[in-house]
Amino acid sequence: METGKKVAIIMGSDSDWPVLKAAAVQLKSWEIPFEVRVMSAHRTPDAAAAFARSAAENGFGVLIAAAGMAAHLAGALAANTTLPVIGVPVKGGAADGLDALLSTVQMPSGIPVATVALNGAKNAAVLAAQMLALSDERLAAVLRADRENMAKTIAQKDAAIRAEAGAL
Repeated sequence: METGKKVAIIMGSDSDWPVLKAAAVQLKSWEIPFEVRVMSAHRTPDAAAAFARSAAENGFGVLIAAAGMAAHLAGALAANTTLPVIGVPVKGGAADGLDALLSTVQMPSGIPVATVALNGAKNAAVLAAQMLALSDERLAAVLRADRENMAKTIAQKDAAIRAEAGAL
């Protein structure tokens, strides 16, 4: 059973898809509807702004935006919507992603972009799900179960390492 609101996964170039695919896979595993788009803050600014302006009325609850270099897609979208925007800075270019990180995280007061790590698309999906779960108890339960599974996995790994170290 899907959640009510959709997540938009927007990238500045199709070359960002290998990074952003992790967000799509994570959202799909939790049955969160999403749409994937390629839009550029610089090459298609009108289309990107129009998408952001109409996102809420089109059923979106959160926007995930990724771009490399100093391309500022997340900020351009955030300037045109009051929906939460999560930026995924993409590694590459002359500064190996530092420029993307800084252009995503350094937003002016009043226009925030939540920013995850370089290439952190999976965490962007998790953060989007947490935002949607504020008003979706089914999704909140799914997230709690996922956290419990992570804890069990770590406990199993701990026991295995301790056993191996004890046998030395």
